[in-house]
Amino acid sequence: MRNGRTLRLGVVAAVAVLAAAGCGGGDGGKEPAGAAPGSSGPGVALPSLKGEKLEVAAVWTGPEQANFTKVLKEFEKRTGATVTFVPAQDPIVNFLGTKIAGGSPPDVAMLPQVGAIQQAAAQKWLKPLGPEAKAQLAANYSKGWQDLGTVDGTAYGVYFKAANKSLVWYNTAAFENAGASEPKTWKDFLATAETISASGVTPVSVGGADGWTLTDWFENVYLSQAGPEKYDRLAKHEIKWTDPSVARALTTLAELFGKPNLIAGGTNGALQTEFPVSVTQTFTGGDQAKAAMVFEGDFSAVNIAETGAKIGTDAKAFPFPAVGEGAAPVVTGGDAAVALKDGKGAQALLTFLASPDAARVWAAEGGFLSPNKALDPAAYPNEVQRTIAKALIGAGDSFRFDMSDQMPQSFGGTPGKGEWKALQDFLKNPKDVAGTQARLEAEAAKAYRG
Repeated sequence: MRNGRTLRLGVVAAVAVLAAAGCGGGDGGKEPAGAAPGSSGPGVALPSLKGEKLEVAAVWTGPEQANFTKVLKEFEKRTGATVTFVPAQDPIVNFLGTKIAGGSPPDVAMLPQVGAIQQAAAQKWLKPLGPEAKAQLAANYSKGWQDLGTVDGTAYGVYFKAANKSLVWYNTAAFENAGASEPKTWKDFLATAETISASGVTPVSVGGADGWTLTDWFENVYLSQAGPEKYDRLAKHEIKWTDPSVARALTTLAELFGKPNLIAGGTNGALQTEFPVSVTQTFTGGDQAKAAMVFEGDFSAVNIAETGAKIGTDAKAFPFPAVGEGAAPVVTGGDAAVALKDGKGAQALLTFLASPDAARVWAAEGGFLSPNKALDPAAYPNEVQRTIAKALIGAGDSFRFDMSDQMPQSFGGTPGKGEWKALQDFLKNPKDVAGTQARLEAEAAKAYRG
């Protein structure tokens, strides 16, 4: 952990430099960022915002909220602004609509879906990125990530936090006890699950109480099996959910979901297990944990850390297995910062969030992945996360963004409704492929009409 310790000391030193610079009051109101860890030059220049108050809304809770607050504290130190975190309910578009109707929108919001950006832009809630934020975006992000925050040619969003949602984390002690190795294909994955089951440990933990985890299961199987072109078409509802490619993906998923003995707690247990618990129960109890594997993104590292398990030793990850003849999938997610108010405060925060300076703060804490290609990989606290980050940046524009996050939020991003509910029902009854398809298509058609 030497690199992580060095990084923290570097951040402290940079803050000390900033404090001294702030006393000088020069540079035309701009406060230099000081030397950034891992770089020889100064960080992003930000304006003095002394006396200004900003509100930032996001759905993050727990460790994510705590770590993002550290990013906001760094912005406060550099600018003199006071920033308040506003906890938002999911779906955040509904929350923002209520705030706007009441005349009190936050200055900045973190939107977790591409569809939410498009919807908010269509409502004319969003303010375009200013020149400083656009300059950081152009310098630090690939075209694919820039395009995701752009609507009808206007840039609105800065993708601050990304996710590699094509990972399976596993309990190394449980694997060693069963004599199991990392599978490369779906067929091998199922065989590995049976091997682990025979050793006396339930192989797979599924957080089915949160419908979004089930959409991630589907998307990885579908992207690998049906391919990128069909993935893009289904995301735009250019093909129907009754398409044979969807039936094939659901049938593949049923090879796991249809065997309750391979799932921690069985079907009913999975439907009552929220995502954080699905992770922690995999890494609690050594080689006799409640499960040996859990599928989800790099952000699972935060929950793993809560168990005391060490990433890279007790917990490792392998890429989601290739399905059929397809390549292993690379599905990403992300949270984009958007401005809902005019003013230099909101724009300065977007500029900061588009810089490697902001990403570096959270990266040091773990459970975070940045699409910012200017961020030094040494910022991440362990080799597992550095490898995941390098893979994301190395994918360039060839990744595919989370499908449900590209859809209207009423279908792809609302608890208890749309795709989330249909896939929870499918987990309950994985034999009902045709019925699941019909429900998905009916809900999608309604959402896209609206």
